Amino acid sequence: MSQRVKKVKRNFAKGERLTKTGSNVGNGTMKLAIISDTHDNLPNFKKAMEWLKKQGIDTVIHCGDACAPATLREVLKDFSGTVYFVFGNVDGDLYRITKLSYEELPNLKVCGEMGELEIEGKKIAFCHFPEFAKGLAHSQKYDLVFYGHTHKPWEETLHQSKLGTGQEIGKCRLVNPGNLSGWPYKATFAIYDSKTDQLELKILEKL
Repeated sequence: MSQRVKKVKRNFAKGERLTKTGSNVGNGTMKLAIISDTHDNLPNFKKAMEWLKKQGIDTVIHCGDACAPATLREVLKDFSGTVYFVFGNVDGDLYRITKLSYEELPNLKVCGEMGELEIEGKKIAFCHFPEFAKGLAHSQKYDLVFYGHTHKPWEETLHQSKLGTGQEIGKCRLVNPGNLSGWPYKATFAIYDSKTDQLELKILEKL
Protein backbone atom coordinates (compact mmCIF):
# COMPACT_ATOMS: atom_id res chain seq x y z
CA MET A 1 0.00 0.00 0.00
CA SER A 2 1.33 3.38 -0.97
CA GLN A 3 0.81 5.90 1.82
CA ARG A 4 1.59 9.49 2.62
CA VAL A 5 1.20 10.67 6.17
CA LYS A 6 0.26 14.26 6.88
CA LYS A 7 -0.68 16.17 10.03
CA VAL A 8 -4.30 16.78 10.96
CA LYS A 9 -5.81 18.68 13.85
CA ARG A 10 -7.24 15.88 16.00
CA ASN A 11 -5.48 13.74 18.58
CA PHE A 12 -4.01 10.49 17.24
CA ALA A 13 -5.37 11.22 13.75
CA LYS A 14 -3.30 10.69 10.64
CA GLY A 15 -4.35 11.50 7.12
CA GLU A 16 -3.30 8.79 4.72
CA ARG A 17 -3.39 8.62 0.95
CA LEU A 18 -4.39 5.20 -0.30
CA THR A 19 -4.00 4.08 -3.91
CA LYS A 20 -5.48 1.14 -5.76
CA THR A 21 -2.20 -0.70 -5.35
CA GLY A 22 -3.35 -1.47 -1.82
CA SER A 23 -6.70 -3.20 -1.79
CA ASN A 24 -8.80 -5.49 -3.99
CA VAL A 25 -7.13 -4.42 -7.20
CA GLY A 26 -8.15 -7.31 -9.43
CA ASN A 27 -10.66 -5.11 -11.23
CA GLY A 28 -8.57 -1.94 -11.05
CA THR A 29 -10.50 -0.43 -8.17
CA MET A 30 -10.31 0.03 -4.43
CA LYS A 31 -13.22 -0.72 -2.16
CA LEU A 32 -13.56 0.65 1.32
CA ALA A 33 -15.92 -0.66 4.02
CA ILE A 34 -17.61 1.66 6.49
CA ILE A 35 -19.06 0.23 9.70
CA SER A 36 -20.29 1.77 12.94
CA ASP A 37 -21.94 1.15 16.30
CA THR A 38 -21.00 -2.49 16.76
CA HIS A 39 -21.80 -2.23 20.51
CA ASP A 40 -20.12 -5.49 21.55
CA ASN A 41 -22.27 -7.57 19.19
CA LEU A 42 -19.55 -10.12 18.46
CA PRO A 43 -21.56 -12.38 16.11
CA ASN A 44 -22.57 -9.48 13.86
CA PHE A 45 -19.15 -7.83 13.97
CA LYS A 46 -17.41 -11.11 13.12
CA LYS A 47 -19.83 -11.93 10.32
CA ALA A 48 -19.30 -8.54 8.68
CA MET A 49 -15.51 -8.79 8.91
CA GLU A 50 -15.50 -12.36 7.57
CA TRP A 51 -17.56 -11.24 4.60
CA LEU A 52 -15.14 -8.39 3.94
CA LYS A 53 -12.19 -10.80 4.02
CA LYS A 54 -13.89 -13.05 1.47
CA GLN A 55 -14.49 -10.04 -0.78
CA GLY A 56 -10.85 -8.97 -0.53
CA ILE A 57 -11.76 -5.68 1.13
CA ASP A 58 -8.96 -4.87 3.53
CA THR A 59 -9.54 -1.21 4.40
CA VAL A 60 -12.26 -0.44 6.95
CA ILE A 61 -13.51 2.71 8.65
CA HIS A 62 -15.21 2.19 12.02
CA CYS A 63 -17.23 5.26 13.06
CA GLY A 64 -17.20 4.50 16.76
CA ASP A 65 -19.09 2.77 19.58
CA ALA A 66 -17.31 -0.54 19.51
CA CYS A 67 -17.63 -0.40 23.34
CA ALA A 68 -15.16 -2.78 25.02
CA PRO A 69 -11.50 -3.03 23.93
CA ALA A 70 -11.88 -6.81 24.17
CA THR A 71 -14.43 -6.70 21.35
CA LEU A 72 -11.95 -5.07 19.02
CA ARG A 73 -9.23 -7.52 20.07
CA GLU A 74 -11.41 -10.58 19.50
CA VAL A 75 -12.61 -9.56 16.03
CA LEU A 76 -9.54 -7.83 14.61
CA LYS A 77 -6.91 -10.36 15.70
CA ASP A 78 -7.83 -12.44 12.63
CA PHE A 79 -8.17 -9.51 10.22
CA SER A 80 -5.04 -8.70 8.21
CA GLY A 81 -6.33 -5.44 6.76
CA THR A 82 -6.36 -1.94 8.27
CA VAL A 83 -9.15 -0.56 10.44
CA TYR A 84 -9.37 3.19 11.04
CA PHE A 85 -11.28 3.81 14.27
CA VAL A 86 -12.77 6.93 15.83
CA PHE A 87 -14.15 7.18 19.36
CA GLY A 88 -17.88 7.14 20.03
CA ASN A 89 -19.76 8.16 23.16
CA VAL A 90 -19.88 4.63 24.65
CA ASP A 91 -16.26 3.68 23.97
CA GLY A 92 -15.54 3.90 27.67
CA ASP A 93 -11.88 2.96 28.00
CA LEU A 94 -10.19 5.16 25.43
CA TYR A 95 -6.77 4.56 26.96
CA ARG A 96 -7.01 0.78 26.63
CA ILE A 97 -8.33 0.99 23.09
CA THR A 98 -5.41 3.22 22.12
CA LYS A 99 -2.95 0.99 23.98
CA LEU A 100 -4.38 -2.03 22.17
CA SER A 101 -3.56 -0.44 18.82
CA TYR A 102 0.08 0.05 19.82
CA GLU A 103 0.75 -3.22 21.65
CA GLU A 104 -1.44 -5.90 20.08
CA LEU A 105 -3.21 -4.71 16.93
CA PRO A 106 -0.90 -2.66 14.68
CA ASN A 107 -3.59 -2.78 11.98
CA LEU A 108 -5.94 -0.79 14.26
CA LYS A 109 -5.40 2.90 13.61
CA VAL A 110 -6.97 4.95 16.40
CA CYS A 111 -7.85 8.41 15.10
CA GLY A 112 -9.35 10.09 18.17
CA GLU A 113 -12.43 12.21 17.45
CA MET A 114 -12.03 12.19 13.68
CA GLY A 115 -9.87 10.82 10.91
CA GLU A 116 -9.02 11.55 7.29
CA LEU A 117 -8.21 9.45 4.24
CA GLU A 118 -7.61 10.22 0.60
CA ILE A 119 -8.51 7.46 -1.86
CA GLU A 120 -7.91 7.92 -5.58
CA GLY A 121 -8.19 11.68 -5.20
CA LYS A 122 -11.34 11.56 -3.06
CA LYS A 123 -10.93 13.29 0.29
CA ILE A 124 -12.74 11.49 3.10
CA ALA A 125 -13.37 12.41 6.74
CA PHE A 126 -15.03 10.28 9.41
CA CYS A 127 -16.26 10.78 12.97
CA HIS A 128 -19.00 9.52 15.28
CA PHE A 129 -21.42 12.37 15.87
CA PRO A 130 -23.77 13.69 13.17
CA GLU A 131 -23.39 17.34 14.20
CA PHE A 132 -19.61 17.10 13.93
CA ALA A 133 -19.96 15.31 10.60
CA LYS A 134 -22.19 18.03 9.19
CA GLY A 135 -19.63 20.65 10.17
CA LEU A 136 -16.91 18.69 8.38
CA ALA A 137 -19.14 18.37 5.32
CA HIS A 138 -19.68 22.14 5.24
CA SER A 139 -15.93 22.84 5.54
CA GLN A 140 -15.43 22.45 1.75
CA LYS A 141 -12.45 20.16 2.44
CA TYR A 142 -14.02 16.76 1.77
CA ASP A 143 -15.86 14.78 -0.89
CA LEU A 144 -17.34 12.32 1.60
CA VAL A 145 -17.94 12.39 5.34
CA PHE A 146 -18.96 9.27 7.25
CA TYR A 147 -20.48 9.19 10.75
CA GLY A 148 -22.45 6.97 13.14
CA HIS A 149 -24.33 7.41 16.44
CA THR A 150 -27.94 7.40 15.16
CA HIS A 151 -27.78 3.72 14.06
CA LYS A 152 -29.87 4.71 11.04
CA PRO A 153 -28.50 4.30 7.48
CA TRP A 154 -28.55 7.67 5.76
CA GLU A 155 -27.09 9.50 2.80
CA GLU A 156 -27.48 13.10 1.69
CA THR A 157 -25.53 15.54 -0.43
CA LEU A 158 -24.72 18.98 0.95
CA HIS A 159 -24.17 21.67 -1.66
CA GLN A 160 -21.81 24.52 -0.90
CA SER A 161 -22.46 27.91 -2.46
CA LYS A 162 -20.42 31.07 -2.72
CA LEU A 163 -21.68 33.67 -0.28
CA GLY A 164 -23.64 36.44 -1.95
CA THR A 165 -23.81 34.83 -5.40
CA GLY A 166 -25.40 31.45 -4.82
CA GLN A 167 -22.84 29.91 -7.18
CA GLU A 168 -22.14 26.29 -6.30
CA ILE A 169 -18.49 25.81 -5.39
CA GLY A 170 -18.60 22.27 -4.12
CA LYS A 171 -20.60 19.44 -2.65
CA CYS A 172 -20.07 16.72 -0.07
CA ARG A 173 -21.82 13.42 0.53
CA LEU A 174 -22.76 12.88 4.16
CA VAL A 175 -23.23 9.19 4.95
CA ASN A 176 -24.21 7.02 7.91
CA PRO A 177 -23.64 3.28 7.26
CA GLY A 178 -26.11 2.26 9.95
CA ASN A 179 -25.13 -0.08 12.77
CA LEU A 180 -23.87 -3.61 13.38
CA SER A 181 -25.53 -3.95 16.78
CA GLY A 182 -28.86 -4.77 15.17
CA TRP A 183 -30.77 -2.25 17.30
CA PRO A 184 -33.15 -0.55 16.71
CA TYR A 185 -32.61 -0.93 12.97
CA LYS A 186 -31.36 -3.95 11.06
CA ALA A 187 -27.60 -4.48 11.07
CA THR A 188 -26.01 -2.78 8.06
CA PHE A 189 -22.73 -1.40 6.76
CA ALA A 190 -21.58 0.39 3.60
CA ILE A 191 -19.13 -0.26 0.79
CA TYR A 192 -17.54 2.59 -1.17
CA ASP A 193 -16.14 1.86 -4.65
CA SER A 194 -13.48 4.37 -5.70
CA LYS A 195 -13.75 3.45 -9.37
CA THR A 196 -17.45 4.15 -9.73
CA ASP A 197 -17.72 6.62 -6.83
CA GLN A 198 -20.73 4.59 -5.70
CA LEU A 199 -21.89 3.60 -2.22
CA GLU A 200 -23.72 0.38 -1.51
CA LEU A 201 -25.59 -0.49 1.67
CA LYS A 202 -25.19 -4.07 2.84
CA ILE A 203 -27.85 -5.71 5.06
CA LEU A 204 -26.04 -8.21 7.25
CA GLU A 205 -28.81 -10.80 7.45
CA LYS A 206 -28.82 -11.09 3.65
CA LEU A 207 -25.11 -11.91 3.33
